[in-house]
Amino acid sequence: MGLGLLFALCAALFMGTATVFQALGARRVGPGGAGAAVRATWQWPFIVGVALDTLGFAAELISLRSVPLFLVEAAVAGALAVTAIVSAFVLRIRLRRVEWGAVVAVCGGLAVMAIAAGRETGGDGDMRMRLAVLMGSVGLALVSWALAPRLGNVRHRAAVLGGLAGISFGVTAVAARLMPGLSLPGLLADPSVYAVVLSGITGYLLLIEALRSGSVTSATAAMVIGETVWPALFGIVWLGDTTRHGLAPLAVAGFAASIAGALALARFGEAEEHAS
Repeated sequence: MGLGLLFALCAALFMGTATVFQALGARRVGPGGAGAAVRATWQWPFIVGVALDTLGFAAELISLRSVPLFLVEAAVAGALAVTAIVSAFVLRIRLRRVEWGAVVAVCGGLAVMAIAAGRETGGDGDMRMRLAVLMGSVGLALVSWALAPRLGNVRHRAAVLGGLAGISFGVTAVAARLMPGLSLPGLLADPSVYAVVLSGITGYLLLIEALRSGSVTSATAAMVIGETVWPALFGIVWLGDTTRHGLAPLAVAGFAASIAGALALARFGEAEEHAS
């Protein structure tokens, strides 16, 4: 599990740093209406951020082959701790005492889970499960985009959309875990591959809409809960993810600490807000 855990931590490092680079791209453009967002995507820091996000996603996919879902998803949520630390030095954002405590909680929780986690059992599910996940990703996409316009100016619109984005990212992780291998041409015939693509795009677009709709903190906090809790349960119940004998309570405590820390750092879910 050691190499898989290393890839999970690399995913958090890449994704957390990517947000700061994207913020630097936004800072180079500055405020300027709708066109500013487009111009920011052409700034070299933003492009570097996208590349780091891509590397992070690839590292997450690799880690899912040998690390329990609950540990991988907690590590990905821990990317917010990386963003907070890098933002403190690069964007000159002052971290409050409680946020430094949250960083410690995330790191400590991940360390505890790494000690307590057992190996994932190699459970890839069967074809019926892969088809079910694909149908679920299609249904979630249709429901989300039918629901989004109807939310209007609902007070908690950002949180609702952020939660849906998180659920969709959770589907991405589950589908990635269900892939029996990473070699061609078998991938092209695997329903879980298309579930990864569809749910990943859906989650990304929903997150953008959530961040545009209101509080970054609300949207990010809802996303963290949506992308961690249910995939962790799915891995345990359906795919045989386990802890070391007698260490299940320790794993639960570590998971709770890392997610609580990530929620406390939710304002760093979109560092562009601070850059502006």
